[in-house]
Amino acid sequence: MDTDWLIRDADARDLAGIALLYETSGVDAPGTSDPHTLRAHFARLQSLPGARVLVAAAADGGALLGTLTLFVLPLLAHGGTPGALVEDVAVHPNAQGRGLGRALMAHALRIAGQAGCYKLALSSNAKRADAHAFYERLGFKRHGYSFVVDVQPPVE
Repeated sequence: MDTDWLIRDADARDLAGIALLYETSGVDAPGTSDPHTLRAHFARLQSLPGARVLVAAAADGGALLGTLTLFVLPLLAHGGTPGALVEDVAVHPNAQGRGLGRALMAHALRIAGQAGCYKLALSSNAKRADAHAFYERLGFKRHGYSFVVDVQPPVE
């Protein structure tokens, strides 16, 4: 299938486009991305072994259409077999329904497979029924429960 996008690792020049994807897809609220903060967090991510930010960019070199962050995590259980975790999946609303999200997830699964991971996990907000249906169409199965607690910075 010919596509009009290319999937690649993000670089610092992509940060404004990634912020826009987060805001247009509902990952982050509009106007909440600070360029300085994004650069600092991106640099930290790049220093972590096994962490990758992937983007799907228009093949003509234009706008970013989608992104996700993939972590390949060393583990002690399962005979030391690594696991993979996907976070911050965002596809621009105008690019949804064209196979781009499927291609991004397939790319992440290939990377996880090449790293010898025994699973790739993700979590999704309980309110995002369309996203859940999308993940199930990709072969993801509901597994266990996801628990979240807000973490507060220490009081000094």
